[in-house]
Amino acid sequence: MPALSDVQAKLASGEAVRVAEVGCGEDEAALILAAAYPNAEVDGYDVDEASIEAARAAAVQRGLDDRVRFELRDAGDPTIIGGYDLVMAIEMVHDVPDPVAVLRTMRTLAGEDGAVLVVDERTEDSFTVPASEMERFFYTFSPLHCLAVSMQDGGAGTGTVMRAGTLREYAASAGLAAVDVLDVEHPQFRLYRLS
Repeated sequence: MPALSDVQAKLASGEAVRVAEVGCGEDEAALILAAAYPNAEVDGYDVDEASIEAARAAAVQRGLDDRVRFELRDAGDPTIIGGYDLVMAIEMVHDVPDPVAVLRTMRTLAGEDGAVLVVDERTEDSFTVPASEMERFFYTFSPLHCLAVSMQDGGAGTGTVMRAGTLREYAASAGLAAVDVLDVEHPQFRLYRLS
């Protein structure tokens, strides 16, 4: 959160902060965020029923179900309403068949003042030979899951190796003007702020 200084300031101030996570899965991120900041209310959206049930059970078990809610819903659904201070997608944009629809929904949920955060793999800027060990790992894993699920129903077929340029193209198509890489060093993940 410190890389998103405006969101961090709201969280640290104690004022009410609304957060949405699209494609939340079992949503450990929402639970960690809510546990760390008692002023945060978090809504998670996912299409996988088993993941939503597990997330709901975890929220109850940790005593966070009064501030953390999970809904079985497609993250690309344009009817999701928002007004969120932060909308996040953690390691999932490369998995979805229609990443533009997901980013468009995120933009809508964030409104004029909210932050849009995408966390995805720290890929190389372009294809290089020989590839780094991490890049080879991404290419190995992609056809086993990410590429296949992102091709469902004639989808985009992004897969694990989603380069920053690809995300910028998707974001522009979704009506987002800027994609900034946040100054966060991590061996596997890159954080992007979209606006």
